[in-house]
Amino acid sequence: MASSTSHPSFWSLLNLSASIPISSSVCMFPPSKKPSKATKRRHAWEVACNGNPRNRRDILIGLGGLYGATTSLTSNNTGSAFGASLSPPDPTNCVQPDPEKDPFCPPPPFKDYELPPHDDKTLPLRIRPAAHLVTDDYIAKYEEAVRRMQDLPPDDPRSFMQQANVHRAYCDGRGYTQKGFADYKLDVHGSWIFFPWHRWYLYFYEKILGKMIDDPTFALPFWNWDNPAGMRIPPIFTDKSSPLYDEHRNSDHVNAFIDLDYKKDHSPVKPPQTIIWPPVVKKNNSIVDNLIVNNLIKVYTAVASKTNSSPDYFLGPAFEAGSAPQQHFGSLESLHNTVHSWTGERENNHHDMGLLATAAKDPIFFAHHSNVDRMWNIWKTELLDGRRFDHKSDDWLESSFFFYDENRNYVRVKVKDCLDSKKMGYDYQRVDLPWLLAGELIKPKKEIILLRSKPEASTFKTLQLPLLLESIERTNVKRPKPRSRNENEEEEEEGVEEVLVIDVEYDSTDGVRFDVFINDQGDNEIGPQDSEFAGSFVTLPHSPHVNHNNITKASFKLPLTYKLKDLGVTKDDDSISVTLAPIYGDKPVTIKDVRIKRVYPEVDDE
Repeated sequence: MASSTSHPSFWSLLNLSASIPISSSVCMFPPSKKPSKATKRRHAWEVACNGNPRNRRDILIGLGGLYGATTSLTSNNTGSAFGASLSPPDPTNCVQPDPEKDPFCPPPPFKDYELPPHDDKTLPLRIRPAAHLVTDDYIAKYEEAVRRMQDLPPDDPRSFMQQANVHRAYCDGRGYTQKGFADYKLDVHGSWIFFPWHRWYLYFYEKILGKMIDDPTFALPFWNWDNPAGMRIPPIFTDKSSPLYDEHRNSDHVNAFIDLDYKKDHSPVKPPQTIIWPPVVKKNNSIVDNLIVNNLIKVYTAVASKTNSSPDYFLGPAFEAGSAPQQHFGSLESLHNTVHSWTGERENNHHDMGLLATAAKDPIFFAHHSNVDRMWNIWKTELLDGRRFDHKSDDWLESSFFFYDENRNYVRVKVKDCLDSKKMGYDYQRVDLPWLLAGELIKPKKEIILLRSKPEASTFKTLQLPLLLESIERTNVKRPKPRSRNENEEEEEEGVEEVLVIDVEYDSTDGVRFDVFINDQGDNEIGPQDSEFAGSFVTLPHSPHVNHNNITKASFKLPLTYKLKDLGVTKDDDSISVTLAPIYGDKPVTIKDVRIKRVYPEVDDE
């Protein structure tokens, strides 16, 4: 989109429409410099099936064979066994099947999937609509398609049960371990695989729905939780007589505004019958207004903030073979976790949406992920003049997966073929983006005074690591000194990012959250609207594993460069204060390390 030298304020943008719903698209963002390109890094990816999974029929049929990987690790220029892309399962590597219980083991021969051509005459684009704006005719089609999918025999890979099991198998470490590293699970969450895998998953789910009703133009709805008009569970999912209904949701949230800063300790906010937005007289003058504003700020921070311009911080970084899943959440994936937690049951082990293994049993899962997928499009096409870029590494682009298509063909797909949704035959209904300019509402809590932006050192204690995070902890963290190319040459700073790295361990069966604040002055009332708020580490619970350690390692990375500028921190400040505040979780997170590193455009060796 075209750049502009000036743009309306946040509040004037919202005033473009007097009331909800909002219909027109507004996409504005000031121009920025093109980010520096990092040198490509190569990472080994290869997976193999757990040879003895529980409930083989439930897991294996759904994916069409979670049976290992045989693609050999190829050598890179250094001769080491790294540099392979993620490979799909090997159909020949499965336990001897029971023909009656495992009719798809081994599955049929696969073929590489070819995207069908789309044009206005032969096969027009499928337009995914906002769920709160759909028509009665659309609802009837959607319900009938899901009903027919639910009525398919359980051994049909297109059945609703088996489609839900696809997510269960790929996300919960139940179907895969890494080839050559049997002790390490594979999880498509918490890395650069998150976005492309889920895009392909929704693609085939959508195509199957269209097949059920003989309508190739049918498109999934998206839950428009980034717009005040859509910040409730869409009505199409709350009718108890509908196949789109799921009883395993938080009953307190059925008719409440979603809270994208969900802490599990707030009473749900019930919206009025008519929402006038923005407020006519005062800003942030009610609980409703505050909640909506904070939601918009959370979306802005995750998607539009310059802090998350790099694919490493938005899409998630690489996941290397031979290591345990590190759960390096991209910025939007963390927000995605919050939506899951808010929607799923608080009791009964968080079923359905609140637990990774069962999340796809709720039809709203696909509407939620459709919005997440939509955000990927917005991030790279409508912000910074479209100068945000996906990962360039061949190891990401050549990563591949297996799915069944709408005709029960067993197909292999690759990441590189899903980067343009229009080439995949679909796009999204245009709606307002009221969060786009919410960044101007993010301000420091305290007045910034040079060299006083950091609290007095006497207010800190040195963290004794490892530390169980059971209460608020504050510490000073040293900033690394800039490097010089040589003694007589100052460092070129353009493109250098300071990143806060917090290494943690937590029990993967427990959903946890802790918040991070920078130079917060000891104020406990800090929220998303304050510059001191750096981010939240949010996880969804996994199901317990009998054969695997449930302790998961994570490296939580928060880019700091723009935030430190907002807080008045200068190059002369050799340290910053970091506050860690546990929010929820039955089992405390263990903090292993807290440090700052400098990430240079040409290499990131961590």
